[in-house]
Amino acid sequence: MIKGTTQLLGVIGHPVKHSMSPVMHNAAIANLGLDYVYLPFPIAPDQLKTAIDGFAAVGVQGFSITIPHKQTIMPLLAGVSDVAQAIGAVNTVWRNDRGWCGTNTDALGFMAPLKAMDQDWRQVPALVLGNGGAARAVVAACHQLGCPEIWVVGRSPEKLAAFADSWDASPLQPNLSVHGWDSLDQLLPQVGLVVNSTPVGMAPNVDASPLSPSQIDHLPPQAIAYDLIYTPRPTVFLQRAKALGLETIDGLEMLVQQGAAALEIWTQQTPPVDVMRQALEHELQQRG
Repeated sequence: MIKGTTQLLGVIGHPVKHSMSPVMHNAAIANLGLDYVYLPFPIAPDQLKTAIDGFAAVGVQGFSITIPHKQTIMPLLAGVSDVAQAIGAVNTVWRNDRGWCGTNTDALGFMAPLKAMDQDWRQVPALVLGNGGAARAVVAACHQLGCPEIWVVGRSPEKLAAFADSWDASPLQPNLSVHGWDSLDQLLPQVGLVVNSTPVGMAPNVDASPLSPSQIDHLPPQAIAYDLIYTPRPTVFLQRAKALGLETIDGLEMLVQQGAAALEIWTQQTPPVDVMRQALEHELQQRG
């Protein structure tokens, strides 16, 4: 029940109507019995500063950020965490006595299911397919896990070079190298963790895969296959990896865990991760 005392949280984006964040956050808020509500706020790019000034005026406690504001909000914040600076994007904002502060919980969300495994990550080289914004969070996470080498594979030499150069002044210094797509046959037999950070295989193109069947066959038996996509579940990439007996993880867990990390920042409460996961799974079933 929304009352005069109810605290506001939300997500900003443009568009934002398809966001599943309200589903998992409001389920968690209800479970915790908190006097909060989490709302979607569609904010056009040219209205971003006006919007966050308005949020401060009406006492919004914090908010999530999705496309296209993750980078453009950074100069408007009083403080940005080292991990958000390294990733080059903010996805979680809260307010303190200095003003709005931001961080990025995507790396935490990505790491959570991996940290639950019995692995010495210092022995696990990681291969990241793609060199966009999502790949940056994956690289930061793999560095924090302790992966000895991180290989980023992409199709554009110019974009790969820019990706590598962008880490030179970063607060994080991963052991990173970039490679063309034609290097995959050489790299795949050596990896311990392979991550798809591209949109290849996402609905509606559910029959696509970033790796061919023969390339997936090159993965060693102890490798972990991780796809940031969660529609469909599982993707063709993960179906093929699972058929080979590999450990697989899809992007729903990252979505849940990054949201849980944000909710803990805002409320200082331990989030009910199982409740959040179940709410998202139910919503995905409803959406078909």
